[in-house]
Amino acid sequence: MSIAKTYNPKEAEDKWYSYWMDKGFFRSVPDEREPYTIVMPPPNVTGVLHMGHMLNNTIQDVLIRRARMQGKNACWVPGTDHASIATEAKVVAMLKEKGIDKKSITREEFLKYAWEWKEKYGGIILKQLEKLGASCDWERTKFTMDPDLSEAVIDTFIKFYREGYIYRGIRMVNWDPQGKTALSDEEVIRKEVNQKLYYIRYQIKDSNEYVIIATTRPETIMADTAICINPNDERYKHLQGKSVLVPLINREIPIIQDEYVEMEFGTGCLKVTPAHDLNDYELGQKHNLEVIDILNDDGSLNEKAEILIGEDRFAARKKIAVLLEEAGQIEKIEDYKSQVGFSERTDAAIEPKLSMQWFLKMDELSKPALEYVEDGTIKLIPEKFFASYKHWMENVKDWCISRQLWWGQRIPAWFNEKNEFVVAKTEAEAIAEFEKAGKSTQSIRQEDDVLDTWFSSGLWPLSVFDGVRNPENPEFQYYYPTNDLVTAPEILFFWVARMIIMGHDYTQKPPFRNVYLTGIVRDKLGRKMSKSLGNSPDPIELMEQYGTDGVRVGMLLSSPAGNDLMFDVSYCEQGRNFANKIWNAFRLVKGWESVEAPATSSQKIAAEWFEQRFNQTLTEINEHFENYRLSDALMATYKLIWDDFCSWYLELVKPAYQAPIESETLATVKGLFQKILTLAHPFMPFLTEELWHDELFGNRDEQDCIIVAKYPEAQAFNELAIKEFAIVQQIISEVRNIRNAKGISPKVALPLAINATNIDYSKYQDSIKKLANIEDLSFVKEKVSGAVSFLAGKDECYVALENNIDVDAEKERIAKEIEYLKGFLASVEKKLSNERFVQNAKPEIVQNEQNKKDDAIAKIYILEESLKSLG
Repeated sequence: MSIAKTYNPKEAEDKWYSYWMDKGFFRSVPDEREPYTIVMPPPNVTGVLHMGHMLNNTIQDVLIRRARMQGKNACWVPGTDHASIATEAKVVAMLKEKGIDKKSITREEFLKYAWEWKEKYGGIILKQLEKLGASCDWERTKFTMDPDLSEAVIDTFIKFYREGYIYRGIRMVNWDPQGKTALSDEEVIRKEVNQKLYYIRYQIKDSNEYVIIATTRPETIMADTAICINPNDERYKHLQGKSVLVPLINREIPIIQDEYVEMEFGTGCLKVTPAHDLNDYELGQKHNLEVIDILNDDGSLNEKAEILIGEDRFAARKKIAVLLEEAGQIEKIEDYKSQVGFSERTDAAIEPKLSMQWFLKMDELSKPALEYVEDGTIKLIPEKFFASYKHWMENVKDWCISRQLWWGQRIPAWFNEKNEFVVAKTEAEAIAEFEKAGKSTQSIRQEDDVLDTWFSSGLWPLSVFDGVRNPENPEFQYYYPTNDLVTAPEILFFWVARMIIMGHDYTQKPPFRNVYLTGIVRDKLGRKMSKSLGNSPDPIELMEQYGTDGVRVGMLLSSPAGNDLMFDVSYCEQGRNFANKIWNAFRLVKGWESVEAPATSSQKIAAEWFEQRFNQTLTEINEHFENYRLSDALMATYKLIWDDFCSWYLELVKPAYQAPIESETLATVKGLFQKILTLAHPFMPFLTEELWHDELFGNRDEQDCIIVAKYPEAQAFNELAIKEFAIVQQIISEVRNIRNAKGISPKVALPLAINATNIDYSKYQDSIKKLANIEDLSFVKEKVSGAVSFLAGKDECYVALENNIDVDAEKERIAKEIEYLKGFLASVEKKLSNERFVQNAKPEIVQNEQNKKDDAIAKIYILEESLKSLG
């Protein structure tokens, strides 16, 4: 094929993704090869691609593509999560636009609308991941409410219930008034909020005296059932046994005593509202207080409030403050900051609420999940997350697993007319259970609540391979445990811990071996990217503008594991430039005409050097992958291609202008080019596949694609030869620098003399002459007067400039450089003379400073000698 002047990413992306799909390269079935399995963290079915998804799925694709090239049976399972709260909110909003209130339709009608919504919008994000180049086995795509996955969830609930891990009871829970559902503690985000602290007067019954209570929530005073004081508080001893009147409604409540009250905090008096505060609830249980719940599920006041019935809680707060002022029952109001819980899904302020819910006991179940991470069976990458994981697992609370929603897996509990219940898979099985227990089977109805979405996604690595329902099936036996999980640190407890818990409970094995925790994508100001801030670019638009490969490179260049990514569009530009660099290098090679001839000695030496550098870099890259340093692996690949291959190797071997290249050398170049393309493929799949099929590399059949090409295996390399060539590169660079500094044209050939001590430069002299434009290369044993000198390694080099420079200007330049180096030397010597530094610093750091000193001394000496030679 003829190669275009510029790379067209869109054309290549559309062409090759379709090709890979058509040829089944993403498909995986069990065979004799070693499996490499990743399960995609299922994005919410409500979602569209954002920068976090981009980062997470690019990392997964890099890992899966590399494993595929290494000959492993790579299986990447995609899917989506039904996201109960978020999806139900979307469907409710859609119905509202149609003029339909959820309350006015049946559960079955609502679910019909929900499934229609899911079918219409639920696959958007997966189609967008195709644009990213995600090489998932799309035939395995799963949805957490697929029939088989839902059955696995129901089976798991029944199993845990029968084992005694699930119970039902009234507990204080986190209530989301917007979603109208309970939440687990992990779904509550704590935020510092500016509030008002209201000091309210509660009148002592049959007295003109009053006590002052400080609260941020005056709208809950109608739910007060006691005032509590510390029995040791001398200020209030005379109030023991008395009662007060609740402001505005004048209901009488007792004054109780408990050392729970801190005498120094606030006024030393506490209003006790058992229905609306967890600590107050426990205090109420201890003192047998009445529980008055004044809030409806949507956060509005109900009839028990007696006043402002139907008002939203926050509107009621403002109105009650006014009513209290008018009644003379406000002592003062202060500004106050405190932590408030918000729903992770709807961002509504959480209400503590007493509610009948289903809970999963976590204390025993969580122990193996901690042990796996403690003993290294499962590795958290980076390790810094272990401390918070350990703390959470050691302080785990029972998990509220019921949600007051319709979208989700309905809890398999059945009630009779006496509100007695059994847990069973079907109504028929429930009736049998009731009969077995000798209980009524009248008016059988199923629990309305559904299970928390995290309960179903906790089974994900098991259920996608049908490991819950059919654990002996060949796919589950082959692919499980999976290898790597790539996810965000904020769901380490929501999801990762629960998958480990459930995976162990079913199989006595961990569900995966490594957990790679990505950072948060932030803008260059350090702010988390979000729609509300308007600082998050559209990933699809980025890929349109910079090409998918360019965006993938841009994301990964700055995304070390677990550390936040300070994203800037300039990274994508850098990625696009890298793609163009490779494209232009290819155009250069493709444009060479060849002549039947062996390679020259300098071309052979250049090829040998690049082979050594390739193997050295590949060793580094493999080590980076083993330690999940993908950013470092990409940077090593980037430098190998841009610097070593394009800037050095191709320049060393390319023929003179319009001259042909030796056929042996061209064959070598082609072979090396293919090797660097295989290294780049996991990061840049489209560009590499496009170039791989060019006729330059010979005719390829339809299965001969880079996506399944063999990933290079690192060979031993000669580190001494690499270091030796690095000195040759330094000589060439120094001569070029001298030209630039003196304004000498690259076309002007210069003489070069080298005082060689331990390197035989004769085999490199053609390369030096070619790239540094040297007319006369000589080897000397003494100084060359009247020449500019520099050190290359330990060897002194001299460039006689004769009439090409302004001597006075050159003397001035050298003098300034000597002055700078002497200042630098003084600072290093000061550090080395500091005994505290030398004793406390690591030996390698001290040695590094000593090396700086030696280097500065050597450079000063050479510069002073150069100055003398100029007269």
